[in-house]
Amino acid sequence: MGTHAQGNRARRRGRRRFVDYPRSGRGGIRRWLPSWRQLLGAAVLFTAVVAGLFVCVYVSVDIPDANASARREANVYYWSDGTQMVSTGEVNRQNVELDQIAPAAVHAVIAAENETFYRDSGVSPKGFVRAAVNMVRGRETQGGSTITQQYVKNTYLSQDQTVTRKVKEFVIALKLDRGTSKDEILKGYLNTSWFGRGAYGIEAAAHAYYGIPASRLDPSQGAFLAAMLKGAEQYDPAGGAANHRRARSRWAWILDRQVGVGLMTKKERAGYRTFPEPRSRSRSTSLGGQTGYLVDIASRYVKEHTGLTDEELARGGHEIHTTFDRHKVRRLERAVRRALDRDTDPKKRAADRYLQAGAASVRPSDGAIVALYGGPDATEHFTNNADTAGVPAGSAFKPFVLAAALQYGAPVHDEPLTEAAGYPARAPDLRPGRLADAHYAADGILRQDRGAPDPDRPTLGRALLFGGNATYVRLGKDVGRDKVRRTAVDAGMLRRSMGRLEPTFSIGTSTPSAIRMATAYATFASAGIRHDPYSVTKVVKDGEELPGLERPASRRALDGDVARQVTDALRAGGRGLGPGVAAGRTGDQDRLRSAWFAGYTEDLSTAVTLFRVRPEVPRLLPMSGVGGPTSRHGSALPPRIWKEYVRGAGR
Repeated sequence: MGTHAQGNRARRRGRRRFVDYPRSGRGGIRRWLPSWRQLLGAAVLFTAVVAGLFVCVYVSVDIPDANASARREANVYYWSDGTQMVSTGEVNRQNVELDQIAPAAVHAVIAAENETFYRDSGVSPKGFVRAAVNMVRGRETQGGSTITQQYVKNTYLSQDQTVTRKVKEFVIALKLDRGTSKDEILKGYLNTSWFGRGAYGIEAAAHAYYGIPASRLDPSQGAFLAAMLKGAEQYDPAGGAANHRRARSRWAWILDRQVGVGLMTKKERAGYRTFPEPRSRSRSTSLGGQTGYLVDIASRYVKEHTGLTDEELARGGHEIHTTFDRHKVRRLERAVRRALDRDTDPKKRAADRYLQAGAASVRPSDGAIVALYGGPDATEHFTNNADTAGVPAGSAFKPFVLAAALQYGAPVHDEPLTEAAGYPARAPDLRPGRLADAHYAADGILRQDRGAPDPDRPTLGRALLFGGNATYVRLGKDVGRDKVRRTAVDAGMLRRSMGRLEPTFSIGTSTPSAIRMATAYATFASAGIRHDPYSVTKVVKDGEELPGLERPASRRALDGDVARQVTDALRAGGRGLGPGVAAGRTGDQDRLRSAWFAGYTEDLSTAVTLFRVRPEVPRLLPMSGVGGPTSRHGSALPPRIWKEYVRGAGR
């Protein structure tokens, strides 16, 4: 028996397996632990497979035609009737030779983006692996690419963040580095990179930010432009204080980095301590008049709803269909200019200087922005006055206090007059429709009686139209200022534009834009249904519509009865202006800082605002004396603009 078993074991040992795993002749855990020979063999096999795959990919991927792949197209914006508004986004790029770029700017780019550029093979294996891991994790793949890889991406490939594109980028960069000089690659990179402000290439960027050719850039300016390669949306100082801080920090780091890699001496670095502020953002002359403001509104809407970045939009090829009505835009602009030309004289009256106007017109049925007036010229006055928050609404805000009282209720007391007082007795009538007839009596209680109130104590309806700030301060307190704010926001104003909930909140310390004011008034016109404003109906790229531009959903913001009652109360003040009008006006005399008129017809809700501000001082100036003694501190001008626009807007 023992001899037979020993013979079987011997025969098994004689038949060797190709891979001895689990390992024979071992017991316990050692049976499952691979030997060093097995580990080495597995590593060699894995390396051979990867190398074989890489060779196959390397052989199969060719360098495509750079000229065909690097083309840029225009973006075309269309009016609501389908006619072309403007074509923008043509490539703002001037190709230059490397010796036409200041060496200091070249050094800044190399130090910031790829300090080993002249020594490496054109690729970064670590960066490639890191990008692959990030893609698996669903993170951004940017960062870690060499200048050669970035040039390949700019010139030969798309901006898609996929494994396939990253592999092609890696392979093409290797091939390009073998067959092209480093100077040629660097020149191509500097001529194709995006620097923001519509500028492709360092020559266009030098003009866009400093108004000089790239050959005249000093080391400080060169470091700033190198910072823009990190992402102009986050680093262009024109984008706000946060951008400015990031740009300054990145600029300083790039200068220090040049010292660290030997491209600048410490003594040279010491000469550049002052941040080289770029000039203000400029616009193409094709965006003059109102066109620039319209394009600005539409572009921001597209980016917000489709996720496109500034760079992606600037690459062009988009057909952008807007809601803007070209006839209404021109009529609104004409109405503003006629009123200002006729009623103001900046040369003779100091009070008429620095006067700015903004206006927006929204379609109540769906929230489409059909017209706006953003300022005299988008190429000269960059701020869009139709979309600027910071101008107090004044008494144009009062309808929302009345709407809150109707929506949520107010402590109203009914006092039917008696026959003894000379009037026939009547039954109490507390129907909501009578609230506008109520007034605050001498005892401070809101009463709704049958007689004419004291002329010094106007009804809510009369105080809405002809003064009565104290009445609405008290009404806001009785209703609850938080409910007033909720009503205004539900109607379409932005919560961030709401003022503090102080007593004066109810008489217009909030600062909505003209677009949002028109939107909120449109909620009254549409019987309490709110439609968020929108400016783009569709964007087509390469024959396909981009997702995310469906019409905003509507929702009920106010009871229909409440909206109709506010409309009835406002209509009395709009007689002579047009059908179905609502109105608003500014508040206390010498403290005026703005003048508003917001109103609506069945088809249009339009808000017009006037204010004064010096370009260099971001503080509103008094409106006292604007337009002369008959203009009531400028508050007579917005209704005149509104009237002229609305009477002809339907034609």
